[in-house]
Amino acid sequence: MGTNVFSAKDIKRGWYLIDAKDQILGRLATQVARLLMGKQKPQFVPYLDTGDFVVVVNAGKVKVSGKKAMQKQYVHHSGYPGGLKQESFDKLLQRKPNFIIEHAVKGMLPKNKLGKKMIKKLKVFADENHPFKKQLELKENK
Repeated sequence: MGTNVFSAKDIKRGWYLIDAKDQILGRLATQVARLLMGKQKPQFVPYLDTGDFVVVVNAGKVKVSGKKAMQKQYVHHSGYPGGLKQESFDKLLQRKPNFIIEHAVKGMLPKNKLGKKMIKKLKVFADENHPFKKQLELKENK
């Protein structure tokens, strides 16, 4: 009896379409992160990127529970004195709805080279229009 050896050339990637309309941000992000890592596959190993491509549409219609829409702050610093920038969830949702989902999912992926490869397979769009219709159709035909 031997150990099953799984290598990068054995990975088969699929495409998933997720509609973010009226979904809770955290629950959506965990679902997307799981697909990007490939944890739903029987061949999952933590040292390989076995995940699939994920297309998220209607990012501008995602929801958060409670008062988070007004109270949640996205903060970054430019590195210069006085360079602290803060923006609430509401304002960022109007300005950059894609960033909100990408930021939430990125926080759930590994913080290493593998995580950087995984996040590149995430495609987020503010509305229903996206250029990956052909890849998604191929997945449905199989």
